[in-house]
Amino acid sequence: MPKPAAEVTAHAATIDVETIAHELRHHEVGDVLVDGTNRAAYSSDASLYRVLPRAIVRPRNTDDVLETLAVARMLGVPITPRGAGTSCAGNAVGPGIVLDFSKHMNKVLDVDVAAGRAVVEAGVVHQSLQKAVVPHGVRFGPDPSSHTRCTIGGMIGNNACGSRALAYGKTSDNLLGMEMATAAGELLRLDHGAPRDQLTSTHPYLERLDALVGGNLATVRQEFGRFDRQVSGYAMETLLPERGFDVTRFMAGTEGTLGVLTEATVRLVTDPTHRVLVALGYEDMASAGDAAPLVRAFDPIACEGMDRRLVDVLIARRGAQAVPALPKGSGWLLVEIAGDDHAEVMARAEACLVGCNALDGRVVTDVAESTALWKVREDGAGLAGRSPKDLPAWPGWEDAAVPPEKLGAYLRDFDELMAGYNLSGLPYGHFGDGCLHIRIDFPLGAPGGTDVLHEFLGESAKLVARYGGSMSGEHGDGRARSEYLASMYSPEALGLFAGVKEIFDPTNLLNPGVLVDPNPAAADVRMAHVAPLTRNLALAYAHDGGDFAKAVHRCTGVGKCRASTLGTTNVMCPSYAATGDEKDSTRGRARLLQEMVNGGLDGGFVRDGWKSKEVHDALDLCLSCKGCTSDCPTGIDMPAFKSEVLHQTYKGRVRPRSHYALGQLPRWVRLGRRATGLFNLALATTQKVPVLKKVAGVDPRRSVPAMARESFRDWCRTHDVSFFEDADRAGSVSENAVVIMVDTFTDHFSPEVGQAAVRVLRRAGWEPYIVERAGCCGLTWISTGQLDGAKKQLRGLVGDLAPVARRHVPVIGLEPSCTAVLRGDSAELLPGDEDAALVARSTSTLAEFLAGDDAWTAPDLSGTDVVAQPHCHHHGVMGWSPDAKLLKDAGANLQQLGGCCGLAGNFGVEQGHYEVSVKVAEQQLLPAMDARPDADVLADGFSCRTQIADLTERRGIHLAQLLDRAQSEQ
Repeated sequence: MPKPAAEVTAHAATIDVETIAHELRHHEVGDVLVDGTNRAAYSSDASLYRVLPRAIVRPRNTDDVLETLAVARMLGVPITPRGAGTSCAGNAVGPGIVLDFSKHMNKVLDVDVAAGRAVVEAGVVHQSLQKAVVPHGVRFGPDPSSHTRCTIGGMIGNNACGSRALAYGKTSDNLLGMEMATAAGELLRLDHGAPRDQLTSTHPYLERLDALVGGNLATVRQEFGRFDRQVSGYAMETLLPERGFDVTRFMAGTEGTLGVLTEATVRLVTDPTHRVLVALGYEDMASAGDAAPLVRAFDPIACEGMDRRLVDVLIARRGAQAVPALPKGSGWLLVEIAGDDHAEVMARAEACLVGCNALDGRVVTDVAESTALWKVREDGAGLAGRSPKDLPAWPGWEDAAVPPEKLGAYLRDFDELMAGYNLSGLPYGHFGDGCLHIRIDFPLGAPGGTDVLHEFLGESAKLVARYGGSMSGEHGDGRARSEYLASMYSPEALGLFAGVKEIFDPTNLLNPGVLVDPNPAAADVRMAHVAPLTRNLALAYAHDGGDFAKAVHRCTGVGKCRASTLGTTNVMCPSYAATGDEKDSTRGRARLLQEMVNGGLDGGFVRDGWKSKEVHDALDLCLSCKGCTSDCPTGIDMPAFKSEVLHQTYKGRVRPRSHYALGQLPRWVRLGRRATGLFNLALATTQKVPVLKKVAGVDPRRSVPAMARESFRDWCRTHDVSFFEDADRAGSVSENAVVIMVDTFTDHFSPEVGQAAVRVLRRAGWEPYIVERAGCCGLTWISTGQLDGAKKQLRGLVGDLAPVARRHVPVIGLEPSCTAVLRGDSAELLPGDEDAALVARSTSTLAEFLAGDDAWTAPDLSGTDVVAQPHCHHHGVMGWSPDAKLLKDAGANLQQLGGCCGLAGNFGVEQGHYEVSVKVAEQQLLPAMDARPDADVLADGFSCRTQIADLTERRGIHLAQLLDRAQSEQ
């Protein structure tokens, strides 16, 4: 028998990490990480579990993998292969060496369209493979909801499926060959369809595997392969003689316990020419489950279930416009019908519409609408991170599957089981395959919470077994379910698993504690030891009961922050896009903060609280872009966390120089305004003497923008723009009054933006005003964690604008980041302040305001090419869709970029950030500008325009300037 997992883990803990690193480097393994920051970042995946690794290796090639295995054998340190860490079952974390294939071994090696195959390295992202093959008219069939970041190696490890498994099957059904390194250090090449005799004669241990199956044929035939989604355990049925002893497909779903995948050959398929979505509404999810077998009669390629509670979460977070109209009901099936004959496809869709006992339904032919509906389903795992009780919801029992004809009855019994434990969740899943996904609000942080988890999982396993189902339908068993395999399988079947493990990994170095000799499911739960952190916080964390610990544990690890933003309008996560390092992802930073609030428990090391070096290392490259606040399905707000950490760390202490120079910039600008010429002379001197920039904490390569000779406020005085206070006191505020919030950047650096806004508003029939005092929202104080100062600044501005809001006069913000402070940050900085809430409701962007004015007509922008770089805070807090609609309706040829410009306020200006800042700009902004040299570059944010001016010969313009120019020309 293999060495017990507990013994292997205990031995690994005795090996010093520097010894591991030394041996790996001695074996010429180049990319080795043993520092605390990276170890913490890799301590979890998308599951419940936290297991601190001893080291991380990011192999550059197969030789690195083999050498790492050699070191593991020599030292007795276990190995855990990892792709993007999107596993919900905890099979991508381990106590020894974690092999991260996503950093370097991420290439598509060959595409043979004629043969319908592609060869990929283990770490290639699913979406990257699709981008490489779709232009050739083919695709890789399986499509998990995590396709934007999951790797093909990870999909093979779990035997993932995705929404369209009805058409394309599981990953194993699309696996044509593979290369894997065995625990003994052999490089094993397998091909689907290779003759059994050839395999067993070439590799003696495969002869033992054949003999093991041959001696247990009755058990294998009776217990395995009973329905399509029986993924739990090893797929022993693939080794039967009548299945051709298919070792290649057997290896799919072995979760890194039998070998380390390095390369795979996968099948490519041709998509049908036509596809259409049928949306069906039912009384509840169980009724939708009852209908799933009926849907299969219409030969769909997808049949997905979705619950009203999931949709309600999305609407609450992003507004009603985030979800297209759905049929009546509280449970829905999204059914995709496809084929090469359009008339036949439509006929089948109409037949499905009336033949599946739905309360209501419709055929969705609009591509944009169907894409939006699929997006809701795709984000299910993240959206389900909060339960209907607004509690954190967790994986653990998120992947059960039953034969489709039993799904409705199973759902009803499962609801009763949850109710018996006072638990709730948001169900969704691949209903055509009988697969249910759900995250459940296990009370993991409460006393006895892990006992509830353990008992519930045990009862759930028994329930699914009674229905002839599988605990895993595509995610694998991992640490979450391996303990309960005895509920599904006989002792003889479990003995087969142990026998297979002994053949391939007799010393139990490959992912110990998973599938064979499993760890208890309630062991190593990440949330088990978290104490509330509520005292002396600067921000409110209202959505988490004022608890910073709960707020950072919102991150469930779904890893959307690792997805490429290319071709999307998403922003998150620009620093990860630039570096490709896990610690620089939103998830990686959340893991460090979780370690911090855990206080270094259970072998942890982040013991210095807010001041912990590891935490600051992880947060250093956070741009505070706020992309995660809208793009992360769990609602993480990493900029707020960074501000809190900086605030707590430097409270009462000397700060970095840039915090004074950049973090209090509005203060220095107001002082400099009294002697603009002298101030600009000082700036020009600083520009020419790089050492002066360094003294201020500014990178010498950055330009220092000059102050305008005439501020926007000064211009207003000479162009009949009145002060609101004067008009209010005189009782002469116009009925068509609107107040422009004059931010520091518009006032002193870009007054031409404010001037354009005044002209646009006047042409629209509005009378612009400004407030008398030159206030500040506190943005730069916020981004540098000077939150006491930020509150002081913000209170002053709210006090200026509250009388405006009480008079029901609209407030328009021109600088997106400052507008976002009023709309978003003010609730965290000034909780319970009625004036702040009133001002937030009264404040809009220019596009939002104009869109709400039914009498306003946009100028004709036909023939105008626009490359738009939405400011990250605009995207994250207000949303940029009103701007996009305005421009498109006006006829502009619009290219809306995702990602970030890379400057992000003070981030790209500070020393140590320049290279990353430029790399972020190189993701989308700079290539788009190069591709369209004659287009207007729309950039409402001052930092975006500064980045453009610093890195190119082009100049960005504000929406107000674009509209003003177009109106003046017409």
